[in-house]
Amino acid sequence: MEQIGQHARHNHLHWNPRLGSRVLINADWYKDRGEAVTRMAEALTHWLCARDDIAAVLGLGGSGNTALVTQAMRALPVGVPKLMVSTVASGQVTQYVGATDLGMVYSVTDVAGLNAISRRVIGNAAHAAAGMAQNTIPEASDDLPGVGITMFGVTTTCVEHLRKELAGKIEPYVFHATGTGGASMEKLAESGLVTGLLDVTATEIADHLVGGVMPCSADRYGVVARTGIPWVGSVGAVDMVNFAGRETVPDKFSDRQLLVHNPQITLMRTTPSENAQIARFLTERLNRCDGPVTLFLPLGGVSAVDAPGMPFHDPEADEALFTTIRDTFKPGPRRHLIELPLHINDPAFASAMADELLRMLP
Repeated sequence: MEQIGQHARHNHLHWNPRLGSRVLINADWYKDRGEAVTRMAEALTHWLCARDDIAAVLGLGGSGNTALVTQAMRALPVGVPKLMVSTVASGQVTQYVGATDLGMVYSVTDVAGLNAISRRVIGNAAHAAAGMAQNTIPEASDDLPGVGITMFGVTTTCVEHLRKELAGKIEPYVFHATGTGGASMEKLAESGLVTGLLDVTATEIADHLVGGVMPCSADRYGVVARTGIPWVGSVGAVDMVNFAGRETVPDKFSDRQLLVHNPQITLMRTTPSENAQIARFLTERLNRCDGPVTLFLPLGGVSAVDAPGMPFHDPEADEALFTTIRDTFKPGPRRHLIELPLHINDPAFASAMADELLRMLP
């Protein structure tokens, strides 16, 4: 009886309708399965990334296999065809797709076994993957160097000036700094599909540190250190944390300075202490870079609403940002800090950034 009791404590009785009785299921299996799926995803990731003969990747599965296979797919370079047929593809798929070019196909029925529906859905996916694998896109011989640029509504003027300054010299890939936008740009850099980065806008850091809805990850700027890609950047829009509608702003921020940007977006002005945190986050990562890096500080304001007479004009908060950057940024032979007495949207500020990028590019 003691052995049976010990056995029961580590297992669960589940009704089996086929047998018409209860059967024992080892409870450790549930715990170990999650660990096994994690390890299998890591193994598949290493295996796929070590190959040089992958023409396309096609996955099939429910939630477990979707998580496993898409983790490996996300590690592949942008441009490698990736297609996942999944029972969870009709819902929220951000965690599966991430910042890469991964296609999700809803399986409609379960993928366990074939029926008239699944045979058609899986067959279509297989033909799609085969078609992508057999029809590679040729490189254009006259392509200009691709440069990733981060933009937000309040730094759009700066980016427009940059595009004019660099017209005919680079091909701009503009990314809205919404968390996913910054990650997508860095995924292209990791895939070798951009030649340099004009990282004008850093508002994702504020959301990451303070709790906004458009955060970067802790690995933001990590690709710059890993790849040595030429990087010219600034601190655009770090004067704000982004929330959804006004009613979504947490109660703990009820006494903060808020600006309703539109019915879906509410901005919150960052404080001096938050700006110091943002500065340290940025410099800690840039200090790890051995490639060419230049950080520009717009001493006249970091966004369209951070200028004299505008709602977020706060010289004390801006000075906390600039002072902390000066104190923590480590200049080097290829790592530079440039301060300009200009607003970020001043044409001269964009011209200086453009000139610096062209100096860096091969």
